[in-house]
Amino acid sequence: MTGTAGVPVDSCGSPPDRSDTELWRAAAGGDHGAFTELFERHAQSVWNHAYRLTGSWASAEDLTSTTFLTAWRRKADITLVRDSALPWLYAVAGNFARTEHRSTGRRLRLVRRLPEPRTVSDHADTVVDQLDGEDRLRQVLALVAKLPKSQRQAVELCLLGDLSLPDAAELLGVAEVTVRAHISRARAQLRAALEEK
Repeated sequence: MTGTAGVPVDSCGSPPDRSDTELWRAAAGGDHGAFTELFERHAQSVWNHAYRLTGSWASAEDLTSTTFLTAWRRKADITLVRDSALPWLYAVAGNFARTEHRSTGRRLRLVRRLPEPRTVSDHADTVVDQLDGEDRLRQVLALVAKLPKSQRQAVELCLLGDLSLPDAAELLGVAEVTVRAHISRARAQLRAALEEK
């Protein structure tokens, strides 16, 4: 049975559910309604997947939003697996979750490297020290962000990311001695900048 525009309809007079492939093609062509239908079809599954990856409701919400925002931006070049968008959406959510996890891990490792207070006499001193430590961390991260790109990459990979010098050199496509020099220069710049403060 077909409707007035030649579109098939079911016995209730509404078009049958379109496949993910049909919806993605329509969305890539500018059909906002098709993308909305995809979102409504898969948002709960993506949220559940994100929650399993993070164990946090708030993080799952953020990951779901980011995943669908990425899907919208890249709607013209998405590859579906067996006519399903879920594998691609799960992969994007997983990539964002890993990135966030690595960033959090780096920040925690950097905080752990900060010297611990020698004596703690009362709770107020501990709170002040923690705030000072967080402030120092923010200062260091702000200074790292201002380093030249080659130095910043070496610091992020080796000092913040705990990557070995040979692995960082291979990833950056430079000699190991170059990575070592970048780290040495970066440490000197960071030390001087922190002493000025």
